Amino acid sequence: MNIGDRVRLLHGKEQGIIKKISSSGRIEIEVEDGFVIPAMKSEVVIINETEKQHFGDKLSSDIQVETPTPISGPKDQGLYLAFVPINDQNLSLYLINDSQQAYVASVSEVFGNNHRTLLGGTLNSGEAKKFDDRLLKEMDEWPAFLFRFIPIQNKLEKAIPAFERQLKMKPTQFFKHLSKAPRLGKTAYLFAFEQTTKELDIRALNADLNGSSAQPEVLPVKKPAKSIDLHIEQLVKESKGMSNSEMLRTQLDVFEKNLNQAIASGMDEITFIHGVGNGVLRKEIHKRLSQLGNIKYFQDTQKDQWGYGATLVRIS
Repeated sequence: MNIGDRVRLLHGKEQGIIKKISSSGRIEIEVEDGFVIPAMKSEVVIINETEKQHFGDKLSSDIQVETPTPISGPKDQGLYLAFVPINDQNLSLYLINDSQQAYVASVSEVFGNNHRTLLGGTLNSGEAKKFDDRLLKEMDEWPAFLFRFIPIQNKLEKAIPAFERQLKMKPTQFFKHLSKAPRLGKTAYLFAFEQTTKELDIRALNADLNGSSAQPEVLPVKKPAKSIDLHIEQLVKESKGMSNSEMLRTQLDVFEKNLNQAIASGMDEITFIHGVGNGVLRKEIHKRLSQLGNIKYFQDTQKDQWGYGATLVRIS
């Protein structure tokens, strides 16, 4: 077993590449979504060519691909947003219409009350349109995307309501959506416009375009606790069946949620208790904090109680 070997866990679904091997028999594996997880040599097995020939692509597809759920909203519109990898850094963005219905569609970036249109026009049945390219490493800085769809009905029939959807990409959820994009026939991070899509109020939309719409009511954001314990036993009732990767994702989801609430509610600081352990969670938290522009600084804190197992975040 050597650095660079592709392995899979015996008691989990994860597979990845060995990045580090210690003399104690502990190894570090970089899994498909970019996380590095620790394991013992005895807990993994090398994926060899015989296994690949027997199973084909089934092993990797079982782990990487999540088949998108059936969509409806309104009825079976078959509309998708696809992020197609060009390489390990760049993505091409596509709007896909895999339905029998044609639409007038627009895609905009949302910066507070300001919008910038990236795509506008007819999206015919069976059509896929590229509207932008993005850097994967800048995902935290991407603005929200606003999608608006107005059905084109050439026959006199029951009206299909216009609708819209706004999406803000988060790394913790983004990498779970790897699938095969319809019409493109390529592997992509695929997002279906689901049943939760809200219908457009055309009158309100017209008023908005004319600059006369009232500002929406802003609901107060609930402040999180000043100290958030990220130990897995504090976050889930039963962690026995969870893999290391699943536990890490859960902890990072809670971290991001509480950090976002702390920023939105105007808190000056918040502490995250992540424990010492193997250092993976602490390293990932520090990495994400270093990429945010509204963080003054962060540092290890409460060393008398937690050692290097807690991080204080000062918010600007």
